[in-house]
Amino acid sequence: MVTHVPPDPEPIRPADDFDYPCPPELIAQHPSPDRAGSRLLVLVRADGGVAHQTFRDFPSLLDPGDVLVLNSSRVMPARLVGHRDNGRPAEVLLVHPEQDGTWLAMVHPGGKLKVGRRVGVGEAGGDARAGATAGAEIEIVEVVGGGLRRVRFHGMDARDVMDRYGAVPLPPYIHRAPEPEDRERYQTVYARTDGSVAAPTAGLHFTPELLAAVRARGVEIAEVLLHVGPGTFKPVEVADPRAHVMHAEWYEITEATAETINAARAGGGRVWAVGTTVARVLETTALTAPAALAAGVVRSGAGWTDLFIYPPFTFRAVDALLTNFHLPRSTLLMLVAAFAGYQPVMAAYREAVQKRYRMYSYGDAMAVV
Repeated sequence: MVTHVPPDPEPIRPADDFDYPCPPELIAQHPSPDRAGSRLLVLVRADGGVAHQTFRDFPSLLDPGDVLVLNSSRVMPARLVGHRDNGRPAEVLLVHPEQDGTWLAMVHPGGKLKVGRRVGVGEAGGDARAGATAGAEIEIVEVVGGGLRRVRFHGMDARDVMDRYGAVPLPPYIHRAPEPEDRERYQTVYARTDGSVAAPTAGLHFTPELLAAVRARGVEIAEVLLHVGPGTFKPVEVADPRAHVMHAEWYEITEATAETINAARAGGGRVWAVGTTVARVLETTALTAPAALAAGVVRSGAGWTDLFIYPPFTFRAVDALLTNFHLPRSTLLMLVAAFAGYQPVMAAYREAVQKRYRMYSYGDAMAVV
């Protein structure tokens, strides 16, 4: 794992500096009727200039020879609602499978679900006291810290339970129950590998037609993988960001992807990260590349990253960033500020609020060029 430690001479901004007022009515509760119809705020790093476009304009920001890097992780229907053995409700949010067949999970109510307790899901969750055998039971086998439990499934495989009974784990600021359309809309059109509990939301705006338009401009498209964990919604609650603990997330980057990215940069093209997840993957691999490699070269590999990017940070592998608007005091907002500069980013957020942009996961987009 890689943890960013900024140079000592540079100032560290307190977490309070990354707070901003966001009217609740701007927090998008449903996806836009048209994926590509979202608004797009364009922030120019060189001078802090801001332009307002629609997402259909996005391909025009790309130049031949650029490479657009996507995160192909797919959101799992990981939210399981059931009952404890006393018939009272309980929830289990699956986070990541372990090699021994158990899963890491978050549970509610955490104080009641101690080691040995079980949650019934499906028919087993309907009346666990009656000893129903259909469905599955989820046993708490260990408290591992950081709000996580290790759980084991009885009666059905975890993947089958999610397919039959799981719901999309919508972010906590979406104040409604998941609906059937969320299974498709809280997912990028290029998602292919199950593993995330939150969508890499910068990619939600793409359609197959827009991706074809990107390719038609002479832009390569490459894919990496980072399985987004629940820690993405955890605000920085300490005053000094250096004391914040990042949840590690699994990433993979293939040799073909690394070669495509490195070839684009060597040819003078820009590397576009679609989302903070892609930025973290690329910067992780650039930071861990052997010193003999040129600066900014990424390499293939897989592992866990807890890279926390906040100002000041020297980006080595990312030249342009597509992202959504993020929560106050979030690690995601801090990454964007590290990339584009604190003052320009916070000014752009103030303008986005003033112009009534739709915020957060189902909201509008921002391109930093």
